[in-house]
Amino acid sequence: MVPQEHMLRSLFHELVGDCYSQGAGVDDAEISTYVADLLTDFTENERIYSLRDEIGRPLRDLDAMLLAADPVNGTAASFDAERSARKQIGDYALFFAGMYPEAIGVSSKPISFERLVETGRDSYSIVAAFNLFEYAREAPLFERLSEKFETCIFGLNLVREELDRRRALTPGKGKQQQYLM
Repeated sequence: MVPQEHMLRSLFHELVGDCYSQGAGVDDAEISTYVADLLTDFTENERIYSLRDEIGRPLRDLDAMLLAADPVNGTAASFDAERSARKQIGDYALFFAGMYPEAIGVSSKPISFERLVETGRDSYSIVAAFNLFEYAREAPLFERLSEKFETCIFGLNLVREELDRRRALTPGKGKQQQYLM
C-alpha cells in the first residue's frame, strides 16, 4: 500500500479535489478524498484485481466478480464478504469507467460501458445498505457515491485529461517522473 505521505497520494488528492470541485461540481471533500485514495491504491495492480476465485486467482471478469459477491447463489462466505466484494466492484467500475473507458469491453468477456456504470452504482448502493454497527459511519459516503456515480466518472475523466496535459508538458522524462511534474 502506498504510504499516506507519498507524493503520489498528494498529487491525486490535489488533482481530484480540483477536478471534482471546479470541473465536475462535486464539492464533497469526503468523496474527493475517497476517490484520490482509490487512485493511489489502484497504482498497485493487485489492488485493482483484489477479488479472487476459490484457488486464489484474480477475478478480471465482471460476472465472476458479481458471483464472488453473492452470499446466496455465489461464493461470498458471509454478508460481510458481500459488502467487501461490492465495495471492490464499485471501486473497479468507477476506476475503469472514469480513467480507462477504452479498456471496457476489450477483455475475453466484454461488457458495455452502461452495464459497468450500472453495476458500479448498484454496488455502492448495496455497500450503503450496510448501515449498522461498524459500517454505520461509512454508509452515507457510499450512498452519495452511488447517487453521484456518473458525476464521479466525469470527474475522473477530468483527472485523466489533466494527467495527460501534464505529461505532454514534460517531454523527455520517464513515465513516472512525467506524472509527478
